[in-house]
Amino acid sequence: MSATTPEPASRPEILAPAGDTPSFLAALAAGADALYVGLKHFSARMEAENFGTGELARLTDLAHEAGSRVYVAMNTLVKPGECGAAWRLIARLAARVRPDGLIIQDPGLLDLARQAGFAGGLFLSTLANVTHPLALREAKKLGADRVILPRELSIDEIRAMGAACPEGLDLECFVQGALCYCVSGRCYWSSYMGGKSGLRGRCVQPCRRIYQQGARMAQSGRDGRRQGRRGAAPPDRHAEGRGGHGRSGRFFSCRDLELGPLVKTLLDVPHLASWKIEGRKKGPHYVYHTVTAYRLLRDDPGDPAARRAAADILAMALGRPGGKARFLPQSPEETAAPDSQTSSGLLAGKIRIAPDGGCELKPHFELLPGDYLRVGVEDERWHATVPVTRRVPKAGTLRLRLARHATPRAGTPVFLIDRREPELLRLLADWRGRLDARNAPSAQDTVPTGAPRFPRAIRPHPRPDMLLTATRPRGRAREDGAASAPGRGGRAPGRRSLPALWLSPRTAELSRTMVARIAWWLPPVVWPEEEDALARMLGRLWRQGARHFVCNAPWQRALFPDRLPEDADLLAGPFCNTANAAALGVLAGQGFAGAFASPELARDDALALPAQSPLPLGAVLSGFWPVGLSRFSLAGIRPNEPFAGPKGEVFWARRYGGTLWIYPAWPLDLSEQRRELADAGYSFFVRMEETPPASLPELRRQGLFNWNGALL
Repeated sequence: MSATTPEPASRPEILAPAGDTPSFLAALAAGADALYVGLKHFSARMEAENFGTGELARLTDLAHEAGSRVYVAMNTLVKPGECGAAWRLIARLAARVRPDGLIIQDPGLLDLARQAGFAGGLFLSTLANVTHPLALREAKKLGADRVILPRELSIDEIRAMGAACPEGLDLECFVQGALCYCVSGRCYWSSYMGGKSGLRGRCVQPCRRIYQQGARMAQSGRDGRRQGRRGAAPPDRHAEGRGGHGRSGRFFSCRDLELGPLVKTLLDVPHLASWKIEGRKKGPHYVYHTVTAYRLLRDDPGDPAARRAAADILAMALGRPGGKARFLPQSPEETAAPDSQTSSGLLAGKIRIAPDGGCELKPHFELLPGDYLRVGVEDERWHATVPVTRRVPKAGTLRLRLARHATPRAGTPVFLIDRREPELLRLLADWRGRLDARNAPSAQDTVPTGAPRFPRAIRPHPRPDMLLTATRPRGRAREDGAASAPGRGGRAPGRRSLPALWLSPRTAELSRTMVARIAWWLPPVVWPEEEDALARMLGRLWRQGARHFVCNAPWQRALFPDRLPEDADLLAGPFCNTANAAALGVLAGQGFAGAFASPELARDDALALPAQSPLPLGAVLSGFWPVGLSRFSLAGIRPNEPFAGPKGEVFWARRYGGTLWIYPAWPLDLSEQRRELADAGYSFFVRMEETPPASLPELRRQGLFNWNGALL
């Protein structure tokens, strides 16, 4: 191996999920090298049971005794008033729990964690959206010790990330578990539909629901307008195949990622230190089986018997149907399965309606006391989880106690989602005994007092300074009433206009006389295969005098010179999801001259942020803000045509480069709030304009995002 080629990781750890104590103990019983857990706050899996610090301290000591590491996920967006609470929680973790690492999404926590005295590793979550090789350099510069790679990467792209990874930075990749249709950190779908944000760990999984496109959707849209102009009526999920009247299905519901024996190809990737199993909402059965399988595949990669055993174990892990997604670049798989169920669990049978109207199940296999069953899928009104209280032999009869108001139809599938086999129960009882024998940790270090430090806030500008207008080659994204931040040389803010363009091979070919007078918007996601072309375009524009750029991820700062000239005017764009003073301090330290606040913020949070900011702030004022961005293909949905959700919501999708943008039919419009935002201190605004499909139904819904609601 040449001196310039990085060494491969010695042996990647098997990193197990643990959403509760039984799953934590199952991971230890299976021999996991590391576990990741969430707390009651600041976790991107808020629907998991999660842990308190006292309980987690005992569990962490037990894990360390067993030779396993513990990582705590604090991977949520931090709102303006939450920095102090996050700092205090990290300080308690550092003093009382002493985990080996923190998994974070918000770059502000890189600074807060060190201020709080945390000495372990700082790992950037896949929600942080570190997606291309140069971004790794910026992540390392800002203090990250590990980057968790996107689930959309191929093996070739993972290798490229490993080869580009700077010394002192580790990589982690997913090998098993749920896939989101939208890119992590670039999904606002759940938040747009009611404030339950995936960036805050509260996603209600709208991508798992049934959607419809075609003639029936258009008819239901007309019906909806006649009923009060509220949009389309709920789709007919049985419309497919009825003489071309449209099609319905779970077009965005993905199968699980399951690399299985293909993980052998990851063993020699430089800096790849961790194989991650997703599933903090899964039970101990899933955790034990997946950890066992991937230990076999890592430790005996050349043994056919080990591969067969691992495949058998994964088949019984009770996850969703699995696939390889984009891992194999020559043969990427369709991740969504519109015509089949993609909920977790093993099909146990189907509902039978007894003569007295009750529900019965004749299972395809033996059911054990303690097993858990799921009736139907999550978006059906009769969806329920049911514990099994007695042994039921194969083809025996199990009477299901279900709510009368939600009785399922005959033929509704029932899935086994968690299993309590006697051997696993014995193992868990043994580990529970070892845990119960432990006292609370004796070393109760003093938790630091005080508060986190932030860069000094600037005095907010009382009025917008600048008008920007951003366009695409097709469809416009106009930045209106937007004020550029004062330049690095401290130039006085002047009331002026500046056009802006989304950067693409087409827009980058403008004449030299124009490029310096344009603000260039970088894409919200840059994939490894796109980085070289993007860097060449930026280099050419920079040489031609362009100095106004909007980066839509903090890590895109690495695409520009380390030392910025006085006339450089870099803004952190709205897709950076900036929402607190600590994150703004990090951006200021990177050399950004201003930043857009996260469009997800509700009114009170949005109005509070300028007074805390060390940078001039901008806001998305109006236009088509996407509900999500995806790298996966559209399976059954035609682009540039409307489709409807289960409650009549209408959407449309369009591809730009390697990324699919999914939009709601109702644009965001905070125009009436512009004066209020300006009075609070916002000094530039953006209008995100697109040319919507001509067939888009006329909708009279006001798009305020979370303004009058809450970002939960």
